Amino acid sequence: MADRKIPFIGAPETNPETKPFFDGTAAGKFLIRRCTACKKAHWYPRSLCPFCFGDCAWEEASGDGTIYSVSVMKRAETPYAIAYVQLAEGPSMLTNIFTDNLDALKIGQKVKVKLVPAEGGPPLPVFTPA
Repeated sequence: MADRKIPFIGAPETNPETKPFFDGTAAGKFLIRRCTACKKAHWYPRSLCPFCFGDCAWEEASGDGTIYSVSVMKRAETPYAIAYVQLAEGPSMLTNIFTDNLDALKIGQKVKVKLVPAEGGPPLPVFTPA
């Protein structure tokens, strides 16, 4: 599949909690947060663990996941798919799925992260079928 920009999302606004994540995507890395106390990984990046309020550290994720839920938007100007993807590290994230065959997407399908340039900002994580 050819690289393409994400015209309907645009550049994300960063803050002190998310800046390291977007610095990572700019360097070609997909990072998540893991609690140093309870050891649980979580998504969306935040400074305190949502499970125990412990301190968190950044770690590079595998980029592997499984589609938990998917919705295909065919009536859009450019058809697209969004999905909840369960990461191999545990957390789920809402993301776009890039594929040339939207009809083949299904729950339980293995996917892999791809960092795609956004309009006017750092790359954003999307997923493609593995």
